[in-house]
Amino acid sequence: MCYSCICCIGGTSVVMLVLSCMTLSLITIFSSSSVKFHVTDASLAQFNLTSNNTLYYNFKVNITARNPSSNTIVYSRIKAIAWYKDNDFGSVSLTPFDQGHKNTTFLQAVFAGHSVIKLKPKQLGEYKEETSVGIYNDLAVDLDLTIRAKFGRFRRRRFNPPFVQCRRLRVPLISNGKTAPPFSVTKCETRSF
Repeated sequence: MCYSCICCIGGTSVVMLVLSCMTLSLITIFSSSSVKFHVTDASLAQFNLTSNNTLYYNFKVNITARNPSSNTIVYSRIKAIAWYKDNDFGSVSLTPFDQGHKNTTFLQAVFAGHSVIKLKPKQLGEYKEETSVGIYNDLAVDLDLTIRAKFGRFRRRRFNPPFVQCRRLRVPLISNGKTAPPFSVTKCETRSF
């Protein structure tokens, strides 16, 4: 092998190593893996299921999004989806925003209206029991997001992570002046973040 070929191969290896290190550094900088979501409060003002499977609801959820990293996260689309016993029953779009580094942002989703849902016999029995107690144990909220990260002038391209899943919410029905136990803060699953 000639000397110039060895230099060419060595130079190419060094360039590849430097590019790999830079790429890894940029991925670390732009990663939004540290964003954490929590449901801090949730309540129901109405939650009635009729005999024709129509659910009338008024469901309010407060969520915090914590960005402890040094980059800014841009939420360009936020859709909140409400679930009860594996049936989605409502969705709302939330206002897009930029979240600065080391920042907590408060989000509120209000689901109000009616929807047809299909509960299995066991789920219908659970609904009736929960109605008598006034606390519903199997509500959930998913956040369908389109986000990107930016660091200074650099912006990472948009990507759609899987849903942020806030499951097994135990939500009190607030009605007729009855006092209900307080809502317990619930951590949301963010597997791809």
